Amino acid sequence: MDYDSEDDFLFLLAASALALRKKPKKNRTKRKLWIHPIVMERNKKGYFNTIYKEICEDPENFLNFTRMSKESYQELLLLIQEPCTKANTTMRESISVEEKLLITLRYLATGCSFVDLHYAFRIGKSTASLIVQEVCKALWAHVRQMAFPVLNAEKWMEIAEGFKKHSNFPNCIGAIDGKHIRLIRPSNSGSMFYNYKNYFSMVLFAMCDSNYLFTYIDVGSYGKSSDSGIFKNSTLFEKMVNGTLHIPAAAPIEGDATTDYPFVIVGDEAFPLLENLLRPYGGSNLTYNKKNFNYRLSRARRYIECAFGILANKWRIFHRPINVQIDLAEDIIKACCVLHNFVRVRDENRSDNIEAGTTYDNLTVDSFSRGNPRALNGQDKFANYFVNIYPLEWQNESI
Repeated sequence: MDYDSEDDFLFLLAASALALRKKPKKNRTKRKLWIHPIVMERNKKGYFNTIYKEICEDPENFLNFTRMSKESYQELLLLIQEPCTKANTTMRESISVEEKLLITLRYLATGCSFVDLHYAFRIGKSTASLIVQEVCKALWAHVRQMAFPVLNAEKWMEIAEGFKKHSNFPNCIGAIDGKHIRLIRPSNSGSMFYNYKNYFSMVLFAMCDSNYLFTYIDVGSYGKSSDSGIFKNSTLFEKMVNGTLHIPAAAPIEGDATTDYPFVIVGDEAFPLLENLLRPYGGSNLTYNKKNFNYRLSRARRYIECAFGILANKWRIFHRPINVQIDLAEDIIKACCVLHNFVRVRDENRSDNIEAGTTYDNLTVDSFSRGNPRALNGQDKFANYFVNIYPLEWQNESI
Protein backbone atom coordinates (compact mmCIF):
# COMPACT_ATOMS: atom_id res chain seq x y z
CA MET A 1 0.00 0.00 0.00
CA ASP A 2 1.33 3.46 -0.85
CA TYR A 3 1.02 6.34 1.60
CA ASP A 4 1.13 10.06 0.71
CA SER A 5 3.34 10.88 3.59
CA GLU A 6 5.04 9.43 6.58
CA ASP A 7 2.55 11.25 8.84
CA ASP A 8 -0.39 9.37 7.30
CA PHE A 9 1.34 6.06 7.95
CA LEU A 10 2.03 6.93 11.57
CA PHE A 11 -1.58 8.07 12.02
CA LEU A 12 -2.94 4.76 10.75
CA LEU A 13 -0.51 2.81 12.91
CA ALA A 14 -1.59 4.72 16.02
CA ALA A 15 -5.27 4.24 15.18
CA SER A 16 -4.77 0.47 14.81
CA ALA A 17 -2.99 0.28 18.15
CA LEU A 18 -5.80 2.20 19.84
CA ALA A 19 -8.44 -0.12 18.34
CA LEU A 20 -6.60 -3.18 19.62
CA ARG A 21 -6.35 -1.65 23.08
CA LYS A 22 -10.10 -1.00 23.22
CA LYS A 23 -10.94 -4.58 22.14
CA PRO A 24 -13.07 -6.09 24.93
CA LYS A 25 -11.38 -8.77 27.00
CA LYS A 26 -12.88 -12.21 27.38
CA ASN A 27 -14.73 -12.71 30.59
CA ARG A 28 -12.82 -15.10 32.81
CA THR A 29 -14.67 -17.28 35.24
CA LYS A 30 -13.68 -16.19 38.69
CA ARG A 31 -12.83 -18.88 41.18
CA LYS A 32 -15.60 -18.89 43.74
CA LEU A 33 -14.01 -21.14 46.33
CA TRP A 34 -10.48 -22.09 47.32
CA ILE A 35 -11.71 -25.44 48.61
CA HIS A 36 -14.99 -27.04 47.57
CA PRO A 37 -17.39 -27.61 50.50
CA ILE A 38 -17.48 -31.34 49.74
CA VAL A 39 -13.70 -31.55 50.00
CA MET A 40 -13.67 -29.54 53.23
CA GLU A 41 -15.54 -32.39 54.94
CA ARG A 42 -13.04 -35.06 53.82
CA ASN A 43 -11.62 -35.78 57.28
CA LYS A 44 -15.12 -36.26 58.71
CA LYS A 45 -17.23 -37.80 55.97
CA GLY A 46 -14.83 -39.25 53.39
CA TYR A 47 -14.69 -43.01 52.82
CA PHE A 48 -11.23 -43.24 54.32
CA ASN A 49 -12.38 -41.87 57.67
CA THR A 50 -15.78 -43.58 57.79
CA ILE A 51 -16.37 -46.82 55.87
CA TYR A 52 -12.70 -47.79 55.74
CA LYS A 53 -12.40 -47.64 59.52
CA GLU A 54 -15.34 -50.02 59.82
CA ILE A 55 -14.26 -52.58 57.22
CA CYS A 56 -10.80 -52.83 58.79
CA GLU A 57 -12.48 -54.70 61.63
CA ASP A 58 -13.95 -57.37 59.34
CA PRO A 59 -11.47 -59.42 57.22
CA GLU A 60 -14.17 -60.56 54.77
CA ASN A 61 -15.42 -57.03 54.13
CA PHE A 62 -11.86 -55.78 53.81
CA LEU A 63 -11.12 -58.42 51.16
CA ASN A 64 -14.25 -57.48 49.24
CA PHE A 65 -13.55 -53.74 49.48
CA THR A 66 -9.84 -53.79 48.52
CA ARG A 67 -9.63 -57.12 46.63
CA MET A 68 -6.91 -58.34 48.99
CA SER A 69 -6.37 -59.38 52.60
CA LYS A 70 -5.34 -56.86 55.21
CA GLU A 71 -1.90 -58.48 55.48
CA SER A 72 -1.32 -58.12 51.73
CA TYR A 73 -2.57 -54.54 51.86
CA GLN A 74 -0.11 -53.64 54.61
CA GLU A 75 2.74 -55.30 52.72
CA LEU A 76 1.85 -53.40 49.57
CA LEU A 77 1.62 -50.17 51.55
CA LEU A 78 5.17 -50.58 52.82
CA LEU A 79 6.48 -51.16 49.29
CA ILE A 80 5.09 -47.88 47.94
CA GLN A 81 5.38 -45.83 51.15
CA GLU A 82 8.53 -43.92 50.21
CA PRO A 83 7.80 -42.98 46.57
CA CYS A 84 4.22 -41.88 47.32
CA THR A 85 4.87 -39.82 50.47
CA LYS A 86 4.45 -36.06 50.11
CA ALA A 87 5.40 -33.35 52.60
CA ASN A 88 2.81 -31.27 54.41
CA THR A 89 2.73 -27.55 53.63
CA THR A 90 1.54 -24.45 55.46
CA MET A 91 -1.48 -24.35 53.15
CA ARG A 92 -2.75 -27.87 53.65
CA GLU A 93 -1.98 -31.37 54.92
CA SER A 94 -0.95 -33.97 52.34
CA ILE A 95 -3.06 -37.06 51.67
CA SER A 96 -1.58 -40.12 53.36
CA VAL A 97 -0.13 -42.98 51.31
CA GLU A 98 -2.63 -45.37 52.91
CA GLU A 99 -5.53 -43.28 51.62
CA LYS A 100 -3.90 -42.94 48.19
CA LEU A 101 -3.59 -46.71 47.93
CA LEU A 102 -7.21 -47.19 49.00
CA ILE A 103 -8.43 -44.65 46.44
CA THR A 104 -6.48 -46.40 43.66
CA LEU A 105 -7.65 -49.88 44.63
CA ARG A 106 -11.29 -48.77 44.66
CA TYR A 107 -10.88 -47.16 41.25
CA LEU A 108 -9.32 -50.32 39.78
CA ALA A 109 -11.63 -52.74 41.59
CA THR A 110 -14.95 -51.05 40.78
CA GLY A 111 -14.29 -49.29 37.48
CA CYS A 112 -15.83 -46.11 38.87
CA SER A 113 -15.06 -42.64 37.50
CA PHE A 114 -12.95 -39.88 39.03
CA VAL A 115 -16.21 -38.05 39.74
CA ASP A 116 -17.34 -41.01 41.85
CA LEU A 117 -14.06 -40.86 43.78
CA HIS A 118 -14.57 -37.13 44.23
CA TYR A 119 -17.86 -37.68 46.05
CA ALA A 120 -16.87 -40.86 47.89
CA PHE A 121 -13.47 -39.79 49.24
CA ARG A 122 -14.20 -36.04 49.13
CA ILE A 123 -11.16 -35.12 47.09
CA GLY A 124 -10.89 -33.07 43.91
CA LYS A 125 -11.48 -34.82 40.57
CA SER A 126 -8.07 -33.79 39.26
CA THR A 127 -6.52 -34.85 42.58
CA ALA A 128 -8.09 -38.31 42.21
CA SER A 129 -6.61 -38.65 38.72
CA LEU A 130 -3.15 -37.64 39.91
CA ILE A 131 -3.31 -40.04 42.84
CA VAL A 132 -4.28 -43.00 40.63
CA GLN A 133 -1.44 -42.23 38.24
CA GLU A 134 1.09 -41.79 41.05
CA VAL A 135 0.18 -45.07 42.76
CA CYS A 136 0.01 -47.05 39.50
CA LYS A 137 3.49 -45.85 38.54
CA ALA A 138 4.79 -46.74 42.02
CA LEU A 139 3.28 -50.24 41.82
CA TRP A 140 5.00 -50.88 38.50
CA ALA A 141 8.33 -49.42 39.61
CA HIS A 142 8.56 -50.91 43.10
CA VAL A 143 6.40 -54.09 43.14
CA ARG A 144 7.03 -55.45 39.63
CA GLN A 145 10.21 -57.34 40.49
CA MET A 146 8.46 -59.06 43.39
CA ALA A 147 5.32 -59.87 41.37
CA PHE A 148 6.96 -61.17 38.20
CA PRO A 149 9.38 -64.11 38.41
CA VAL A 150 12.91 -64.14 37.03
CA LEU A 151 12.74 -66.43 34.02
CA ASN A 152 15.75 -68.72 34.27
CA ALA A 153 16.24 -72.42 33.58
CA GLU A 154 15.11 -73.38 37.09
CA LYS A 155 11.90 -71.35 36.81
CA TRP A 156 11.12 -72.78 33.36
CA MET A 157 11.40 -76.31 34.80
CA GLU A 158 9.05 -75.38 37.64
CA ILE A 159 6.49 -73.97 35.18
CA ALA A 160 6.80 -77.08 33.00
CA GLU A 161 5.97 -79.30 35.99
CA GLY A 162 2.84 -77.23 36.62
CA PHE A 163 1.56 -77.60 33.05
CA LYS A 164 2.31 -81.32 33.08
CA LYS A 165 0.34 -81.75 36.30
CA HIS A 166 -2.66 -79.55 35.52
CA SER A 167 -3.03 -79.69 31.72
CA ASN A 168 -1.30 -82.99 30.84
CA PHE A 169 1.08 -81.18 28.50
CA PRO A 170 4.74 -81.98 29.31
CA ASN A 171 7.59 -79.56 28.54
CA CYS A 172 5.14 -76.63 28.26
CA ILE A 173 6.63 -73.45 29.77
CA GLY A 174 3.89 -70.93 29.11
CA ALA A 175 0.73 -69.92 27.25
CA ILE A 176 0.56 -66.65 25.31
CA ASP A 177 -2.20 -64.49 23.89
CA GLY A 178 -3.31 -60.89 23.52
CA LYS A 179 -6.27 -59.12 25.15
CA HIS A 180 -7.88 -55.96 23.82
CA ILE A 181 -8.43 -53.42 26.62
CA ARG A 182 -11.34 -51.22 25.61
CA LEU A 183 -10.69 -47.44 25.51
CA ILE A 184 -12.71 -44.31 24.91
CA ARG A 185 -11.45 -43.00 21.57
CA PRO A 186 -8.05 -41.36 22.26
CA SER A 187 -7.75 -37.82 20.92
CA ASN A 188 -5.80 -37.31 17.70
CA SER A 189 -5.23 -41.05 17.31
CA GLY A 190 -6.96 -41.59 13.98
CA SER A 191 -7.63 -45.29 13.46
CA MET A 192 -4.50 -46.62 15.18
CA PHE A 193 -6.39 -47.83 18.26
CA TYR A 194 -9.44 -49.08 16.30
CA ASN A 195 -9.41 -52.88 16.25
CA TYR A 196 -11.01 -55.59 14.13
CA LYS A 197 -13.76 -55.96 16.76
CA ASN A 198 -14.92 -52.44 15.87
CA TYR A 199 -13.98 -50.56 19.03
CA PHE A 200 -10.98 -48.62 20.30
CA SER A 201 -8.49 -50.56 22.37
CA MET A 202 -4.95 -51.04 23.61
CA VAL A 203 -3.48 -54.55 23.57
CA LEU A 204 -2.23 -56.40 26.63
CA PHE A 205 0.03 -59.16 25.32
CA ALA A 206 0.91 -61.68 28.02
CA MET A 207 2.26 -65.10 28.92
CA CYS A 208 1.21 -67.08 32.00
CA ASP A 209 1.94 -70.29 33.88
CA SER A 210 -0.45 -73.03 35.02
CA ASN A 211 -1.36 -71.06 38.15
CA TYR A 212 -2.75 -68.20 36.04
CA LEU A 213 0.17 -65.97 37.02
CA PHE A 214 1.58 -63.65 34.38
CA THR A 215 5.22 -64.37 33.63
CA TYR A 216 5.58 -61.77 30.88
CA ILE A 217 3.51 -58.76 29.73
CA ASP A 218 3.78 -56.21 26.95
CA VAL A 219 1.43 -53.21 27.21
CA GLY A 220 0.74 -50.30 24.88
CA SER A 221 0.39 -51.72 21.37
CA TYR A 222 -2.24 -50.18 19.10
CA GLY A 223 -5.60 -51.92 18.90
CA LYS A 224 -5.18 -52.36 15.14
CA SER A 225 -2.05 -54.49 15.69
CA SER A 226 -2.27 -58.27 15.33
CA ASP A 227 -1.10 -60.70 18.02
CA SER A 228 1.59 -62.04 15.71
CA GLY A 229 2.83 -58.52 14.93
CA ILE A 230 2.98 -57.60 18.62
CA PHE A 231 4.79 -60.84 19.39
CA LYS A 232 7.39 -60.25 16.69
CA ASN A 233 8.09 -56.76 18.09
CA SER A 234 8.28 -57.95 21.71
CA THR A 235 11.36 -58.56 23.83
CA LEU A 236 10.05 -62.11 24.37
CA PHE A 237 10.45 -62.90 20.67
CA GLU A 238 13.80 -61.11 20.52
CA LYS A 239 15.19 -63.16 23.40
CA MET A 240 13.70 -66.35 22.02
CA VAL A 241 15.44 -65.81 18.68
CA ASN A 242 18.84 -64.82 20.09
CA GLY A 243 18.80 -67.56 22.72
CA THR A 244 18.81 -65.39 25.86
CA LEU A 245 15.56 -66.69 27.37
CA HIS A 246 17.52 -69.50 29.08
CA ILE A 247 14.99 -72.10 27.91
CA PRO A 248 16.24 -75.59 28.83
CA ALA A 249 17.54 -77.79 26.03
CA ALA A 250 15.25 -80.45 24.55
CA ALA A 251 14.98 -83.50 26.77
CA PRO A 252 13.17 -86.85 26.97
CA ILE A 253 9.81 -86.93 28.74
CA GLU A 254 7.90 -89.54 30.70
CA GLY A 255 7.16 -92.61 28.62
CA ASP A 256 9.65 -91.85 25.85
CA ALA A 257 13.26 -91.91 27.02
CA THR A 258 14.68 -92.19 23.49
CA THR A 259 13.36 -88.94 22.00
CA ASP A 260 14.22 -85.35 22.92
CA TYR A 261 11.21 -83.01 23.11
CA PRO A 262 11.70 -79.21 23.06
CA PHE A 263 10.40 -76.99 25.86
CA VAL A 264 7.64 -74.97 24.26
CA ILE A 265 5.31 -72.02 24.71
CA VAL A 266 1.79 -72.60 23.35
CA GLY A 267 -0.33 -70.10 21.46
CA ASP A 268 -3.34 -69.99 19.17
CA GLU A 269 -3.42 -70.01 15.38
CA ALA A 270 -2.41 -66.33 15.19
CA PHE A 271 1.18 -67.08 16.18
CA PRO A 272 4.04 -68.48 14.07
CA LEU A 273 5.35 -72.00 14.49
CA LEU A 274 8.82 -71.90 16.00
CA GLU A 275 11.10 -74.41 17.66
CA ASN A 276 10.00 -73.20 21.13
CA LEU A 277 6.51 -72.03 20.16
CA LEU A 278 3.69 -74.38 19.20
CA ARG A 279 0.40 -73.51 17.53
CA PRO A 280 -2.49 -75.70 16.30
CA TYR A 281 -2.38 -77.53 12.99
CA GLY A 282 -4.26 -75.55 10.35
CA GLY A 283 -6.85 -76.87 7.94
CA SER A 284 -10.14 -78.74 8.15
CA ASN A 285 -9.29 -82.24 6.91
CA LEU A 286 -6.92 -83.20 9.71
CA THR A 287 -5.72 -86.65 10.67
CA TYR A 288 -6.66 -88.14 14.01
CA ASN A 289 -3.19 -87.39 15.42
CA LYS A 290 -3.42 -83.73 14.41
CA LYS A 291 -6.96 -83.31 15.75
CA ASN A 292 -5.88 -84.81 19.06
CA PHE A 293 -2.81 -82.56 19.18
CA ASN A 294 -4.99 -79.48 18.64
CA TYR A 295 -7.24 -80.58 21.50
CA ARG A 296 -4.33 -81.19 23.88
CA LEU A 297 -2.73 -77.88 22.93
CA SER A 298 -6.00 -76.00 23.46
CA ARG A 299 -6.21 -77.37 27.02
CA ALA A 300 -2.83 -75.83 27.82
CA ARG A 301 -3.48 -72.62 25.88
CA ARG A 302 -6.71 -71.88 27.75
CA TYR A 303 -4.74 -70.95 30.85
CA ILE A 304 -3.90 -67.54 29.42
CA GLU A 305 -7.54 -66.94 28.53
CA CYS A 306 -8.54 -67.89 32.07
CA ALA A 307 -5.84 -65.57 33.46
CA PHE A 308 -7.31 -62.67 31.47
CA GLY A 309 -10.76 -63.55 32.80
CA ILE A 310 -9.56 -63.62 36.42
CA LEU A 311 -7.79 -60.29 35.90
CA ALA A 312 -10.88 -58.57 34.47
CA ASN A 313 -13.30 -59.98 37.06
CA LYS A 314 -11.19 -58.89 40.01
CA TRP A 315 -10.17 -55.47 38.64
CA ARG A 316 -13.39 -54.29 37.04
CA ILE A 317 -11.84 -51.23 35.50
CA PHE A 318 -11.67 -53.61 32.51
CA HIS A 319 -15.45 -54.05 32.44
CA ARG A 320 -15.90 -50.64 30.80
CA PRO A 321 -14.01 -48.48 28.29
CA ILE A 322 -11.16 -46.72 30.10
CA ASN A 323 -11.67 -42.97 29.75
CA VAL A 324 -8.21 -41.52 30.48
CA GLN A 325 -5.15 -40.37 28.56
CA ILE A 326 -3.12 -43.08 26.81
CA ASP A 327 -0.17 -42.83 29.20
CA LEU A 328 -2.41 -43.28 32.23
CA ALA A 329 -4.28 -46.17 30.58
CA GLU A 330 -0.95 -47.94 30.09
CA ASP A 331 -0.02 -47.32 33.76
CA ILE A 332 -3.39 -48.71 34.87
CA ILE A 333 -3.02 -51.93 32.86
CA LYS A 334 0.52 -52.52 34.14
CA ALA A 335 -0.53 -51.88 37.75
CA CYS A 336 -3.46 -54.31 37.47
CA CYS A 337 -1.17 -57.05 36.15
CA VAL A 338 1.21 -56.46 39.08
CA LEU A 339 -1.71 -56.59 41.53
CA HIS A 340 -3.07 -59.73 39.87
CA ASN A 341 0.15 -61.64 40.57
CA PHE A 342 0.76 -60.03 43.96
CA VAL A 343 -2.68 -60.89 45.31
CA ARG A 344 -2.97 -64.31 43.69
CA VAL A 345 0.23 -65.58 45.29
CA ARG A 346 -0.78 -64.38 48.76
CA ASP A 347 -4.55 -64.60 49.03
CA GLU A 348 -5.96 -67.04 46.48
CA ASN A 349 -5.96 -70.80 46.15
CA ARG A 350 -5.48 -72.26 42.72
CA SER A 351 -8.84 -72.99 41.08
CA ASP A 352 -8.43 -75.07 37.95
CA ASN A 353 -11.65 -74.57 36.00
CA ILE A 354 -10.43 -76.12 32.75
CA GLU A 355 -12.76 -79.02 32.14
CA ALA A 356 -11.85 -82.32 30.57
CA GLY A 357 -14.52 -81.80 27.92
CA THR A 358 -12.90 -78.73 26.45
CA THR A 359 -12.97 -78.83 22.66
CA TYR A 360 -11.12 -76.91 20.02
CA ASP A 361 -14.16 -76.00 17.87
CA ASN A 362 -13.47 -72.28 18.24
CA LEU A 363 -10.05 -72.57 16.59
CA THR A 364 -9.89 -70.97 13.15
CA VAL A 365 -7.65 -71.64 10.20
CA ASP A 366 -4.81 -69.16 9.81
CA SER A 367 -2.55 -68.60 6.86
CA PHE A 368 0.60 -67.86 8.84
CA SER A 369 3.91 -69.47 8.00
CA ARG A 370 3.95 -73.23 8.58
CA GLY A 371 7.27 -72.96 10.37
CA ASN A 372 10.72 -74.30 9.73
CA PRO A 373 11.47 -78.07 9.56
CA ARG A 374 12.69 -78.22 13.19
CA ALA A 375 9.49 -76.56 14.40
CA LEU A 376 7.33 -78.88 12.32
CA ASN A 377 9.26 -81.87 13.63
CA GLY A 378 8.59 -80.76 17.23
CA GLN A 379 4.88 -80.38 16.48
CA ASP A 380 4.74 -83.88 14.97
CA LYS A 381 6.66 -85.35 17.93
CA PHE A 382 4.06 -84.10 20.40
CA ALA A 383 1.19 -85.19 18.11
CA ASN A 384 2.54 -88.74 18.09
CA TYR A 385 3.28 -88.68 21.84
CA PHE A 386 -0.29 -87.65 22.76
CA VAL A 387 -1.76 -90.55 20.76
CA ASN A 388 0.67 -93.43 21.10
CA ILE A 389 2.53 -92.81 24.37
CA TYR A 390 0.52 -90.50 26.66
CA PRO A 391 -3.18 -90.58 25.65
CA LEU A 392 -5.95 -89.31 27.94
CA GLU A 393 -8.99 -91.47 28.71
CA TRP A 394 -11.46 -88.84 27.52
CA GLN A 395 -9.59 -87.33 24.55
CA ASN A 396 -11.37 -89.45 21.91
CA GLU A 397 -14.74 -88.15 23.13
CA SER A 398 -13.52 -84.56 22.92
CA ILE A 399 -12.45 -84.60 19.28
